Amino acid sequence: MTRILFAVALFALDALASTQAAGTIEGGGRQALNLPAVIMFFVFVAFTLVVTGWAARRTRSAADFYAAGGGITGLQNGMAIAGDYMSAASFLGISGLVFASGFDGLIYSVGWLVGWPIILFLIAERLRNLGKYTFADVTSFRLQQTPIRMLSALGTLSVVAFYLIAQMVGAGKLIELLFGLPYLYAVIIVGALMIVYVAFGGMVATTWVQIIKAGLLLGGATFMALMVMVTFGFSPEALFKAAVDIHPKKLSIMAPGNLVSDPVSAVSLGLALMFGTAGLPHILMRFFTVADARAARKSVFYATGFIGYFYILTFIIGFGAITFLMNDPSYYKLNASGSYNKITDLIGGSNMAAVHLANAVGGPLFLGFISAVAFATILAVVAGLTLAGASAVSHDLFASVFAKGLSEEREVGISKLSAIVIGIVAIILGYVFENQNVAFMVGLAFAVAASCNFPVLVMSVFWKGTSTRGVVIGGLLGLVSAVGMVVLSPAVWVKTIGFAKAPFPYDNPALFSIAIAFGGIWLFSKLDASKRAATDRSGFEAQYIRSETGIGAAGALAH
Repeated sequence: MTRILFAVALFALDALASTQAAGTIEGGGRQALNLPAVIMFFVFVAFTLVVTGWAARRTRSAADFYAAGGGITGLQNGMAIAGDYMSAASFLGISGLVFASGFDGLIYSVGWLVGWPIILFLIAERLRNLGKYTFADVTSFRLQQTPIRMLSALGTLSVVAFYLIAQMVGAGKLIELLFGLPYLYAVIIVGALMIVYVAFGGMVATTWVQIIKAGLLLGGATFMALMVMVTFGFSPEALFKAAVDIHPKKLSIMAPGNLVSDPVSAVSLGLALMFGTAGLPHILMRFFTVADARAARKSVFYATGFIGYFYILTFIIGFGAITFLMNDPSYYKLNASGSYNKITDLIGGSNMAAVHLANAVGGPLFLGFISAVAFATILAVVAGLTLAGASAVSHDLFASVFAKGLSEEREVGISKLSAIVIGIVAIILGYVFENQNVAFMVGLAFAVAASCNFPVLVMSVFWKGTSTRGVVIGGLLGLVSAVGMVVLSPAVWVKTIGFAKAPFPYDNPALFSIAIAFGGIWLFSKLDASKRAATDRSGFEAQYIRSETGIGAAGALAH
């Protein structure tokens, strides 16, 4: 492990030195080195690696690697869930969307937040009672193992791929801004650290990195929001009036329509964010880290409070960035005449609005702190995503489908190898999708989660008539339709691939793909008169009793 970390550090230092030399030759074309930010960045990385080393010594079994032995408390897990959920899209993306579009940026924060009552009342307790390591354990409880686990793994990996794109873009832009590194180098460094955290520390390291990062992020965002409100005498009216006067879109930033202009797109995006929350594999995995269903409910209660408070802060930060940054040329790339576009010419793009605001309200030291915390935010999320993807490959596919009876040691080894592969793929995808807004890319991940994972989970747990055939066909229809519509949408077909016109007119397909998934599961389950379908339905009562009482559910492991 030491050799790997040394190699990563050498690569980072070499890239940093090369970049600074290139910047000097080019007349300072790249962002200048911020020494306090760099120091805090390395301090955080060093600290998280210490945590990873401690976690590696505690990880002795598959239960430790996948679920931290089920020994995390409700408060700790709630904080870790918040840390997992308050991603680059939340911190950088939403504040950037508010900075660029005003009121409409709230659709993401509100949409993500209202998904949590669904998890609290419908999913958390039943998930903990029925599952062991992944949500596929739940969906395959009474249904046929092989096809259901393959479908669940496919859904998990699709969601992880989209979500990782957003996180890698955020991390690459942040380090590019912080160090002046070329974007590709930045993405490679993030991918390498992500692999180290997951492969060596497992769920224990991931949990504690998320807890620490959530505390730092909430503290930093609170300070930023307070400094903004102090400037305006704690008057929201004064803040909004100043933002309207400064923003090029003027009063329209206080009304809907700048980001999502038609009702179909608004409803579709809202459904994706709301139901997608309940289908995110790296969030669902967290409910297996607590001892029982009561702790799972407490986890959601605490997480909802932390996340709701944070989203209020991002709204203030976004409007604060408008007032502090838009009239200051030092935060912009100037054209030949010395002028600039207040929205598109921000150094690092609109996703960096919160980072620039940190410098405006707290100077270089606070900029260094927020930059390091934002990087911690991304690393914690990508670690959770990578662990979810690796678990789908090792536990759901290899241990349960392709190589039944696999030893725990071998299963964990496959999971670590999968983490390496996922890390490499994440680097490639992060480079390809460099210019996409990170919050929007997460919206695509939520569309897939809402169209495949959520319908499969809900129908398998709550409807007695669900059959294996119905779930497989309906789930695949939801997944394929969501991915297909995303590819054919303007965001990918026109802006990324370069075609003139998109075959599918909406960027967010959830309204259509969710209906297709639920309708497909219901229809093909109703039409299924096979012996397997009879077995599936006869197992519902036993599943219902366990899901409601927890009798027979796995408990925490002693350490």
